[in-house]
Amino acid sequence: MASLPAGATLPLRSDAERNRRALVRAARAVFGERGLDAPLDEIARRAEVGNATLYRRFPTRCALLAAVFADTLEDVVAATERAIADPDPWSAFANHVTFLCELQATDRGLADLLTTTIRGVPALERLRKRAHDGFVRIADRAIDNGTLRADFRPEDIVLLLMAKRRTRPPHGRGRARRMAAVAQLHPRRTRHAGGRAGRTRPPATRPCRRR
Repeated sequence: MASLPAGATLPLRSDAERNRRALVRAARAVFGERGLDAPLDEIARRAEVGNATLYRRFPTRCALLAAVFADTLEDVVAATERAIADPDPWSAFANHVTFLCELQATDRGLADLLTTTIRGVPALERLRKRAHDGFVRIADRAIDNGTLRADFRPEDIVLLLMAKRRTRPPHGRGRARRMAAVAQLHPRRTRHAGGRAGRTRPPATRPCRRR
């Protein structure tokens, strides 16, 4: 039998690929409802597979988190880059805060991910850090422009998102818009001296649970 090139992997059989897709869909729903510490047994049950199949496809919770949330965090990074490119610093800040609040209004897992550094998922942490660093740039532009109060810090938004993690549908998105309005912190149309947003404490860190 011919050997595989270095670094190559065998494609999954069709049934294995179906199981993988079902597990990712179920995990997205369960993490969204119950947060990142949701029981994996419930994910296997909703995917209609056995626990052994789940652990064969995703040996650790970290691997499953990476499969579920990588695309969403890439969307957050892309939105951050669009906001940085917006020529109006206040509009960029206000719209991006609203986007973040609405995105996680009905997804507890994403809310956890946006407000916590999860050790053991380096791919997600790289994306989360890019999103965070981009948000600091967005806030700095609004501060320098004089439209965001100079004492704003990025952890103000982290605290807001943490407070919203228990929001449930159907009122989640309406509440997200109200919370976003609060987060915008009543802009002052006069220029402030000093006080850039970059001086911020890192988010809380917790290990990725294995099971």
